[in-house]
Amino acid sequence: MNTARQNLRYQKAVAGIAIILFGIKIGAWIITGSVAVLTDALESVVNIVAGIFGVFSLYLSSKPRDFEHPYGHGKIEFISSAVEGTLIFLAGIFIIYKAIDNFFHPAPLQKLDLGMWLLAISAIINWVAGNICVRVGKKNKSVALVASGKHIRVDAFTTLGIFVGLFLVITTGALWIDSLVALLFAGIIMVTGYRIIRSSVAGIMDEQDIELLKDMVQHLEENRKPDWIDLHNMRIIKYGAILHMDCHMTVPWYYNVVEAHAIVEELTDLVKKNYGTSMEVFVHSDACMEFSCPICTKMDCPVRVHPFEKKIKWTITSIAKNNKHDINT
Repeated sequence: MNTARQNLRYQKAVAGIAIILFGIKIGAWIITGSVAVLTDALESVVNIVAGIFGVFSLYLSSKPRDFEHPYGHGKIEFISSAVEGTLIFLAGIFIIYKAIDNFFHPAPLQKLDLGMWLLAISAIINWVAGNICVRVGKKNKSVALVASGKHIRVDAFTTLGIFVGLFLVITTGALWIDSLVALLFAGIIMVTGYRIIRSSVAGIMDEQDIELLKDMVQHLEENRKPDWIDLHNMRIIKYGAILHMDCHMTVPWYYNVVEAHAIVEELTDLVKKNYGTSMEVFVHSDACMEFSCPICTKMDCPVRVHPFEKKIKWTITSIAKNNKHDINT
């Protein structure tokens, strides 16, 4: 199955699960009268809105590139996850307000045992669904699906915490524990929302993915060929499920266009073999200069003017610079 369609299918499932669990949690709140359960139900409203918005973003990001969007529509995923993170953060603020109000004006609680069973069921469903979404999202490189998965995993964790809080209320009879638990998990929710927003903004601003760049540079360093005299000005940009890598490659100056293209294709095939077809590679070939000789490992070069002195190891710092390497690099 196409990865974009698979992402969309899972996101639709997330939206459907959110609607079902909202009904379960509202039922638990009506039964128990617990403000902690109410806050959990209110967070599910965020799940529904975020799930629907996520479906729309993944539908749009799955559309093929066109004249107006030559890199595709994948950036919408970052906007989707930013909206989701903002909604999570605002939900946390509202939960804090309700918890403080309930602390000073406690409401009677009832049928907590039945409410706890309903919460346990919703927590299990959310945890399983969240893990699946994160795993599939990482595999398919979908920011929106990963964000949704993390969100509903946190929702499961929050529900579990509220479950424990209700258990303590039952065993101790202290109603203030209900508000304390709500406050505690509101803080966790807000931190999660901030992290999702931060990640989304980084994607919108094309912030460098250091871990991905490290992995890429290491892969190229371990498989470099003598004809690959130098690599520089490397950048990796993410558009939804698609990764775009571009760089400059220095090749022997006496290679003709066909030979230089073959070297570029060799590099491209190596990258796609490791990262899949979701990685688009754009390589600009440069001719070597006289100062390239001391770092060139092509020992059978017929036009070498300087002896080989040392091999320059590619690092994330050196390979990102917009200039050819020399012996002093």
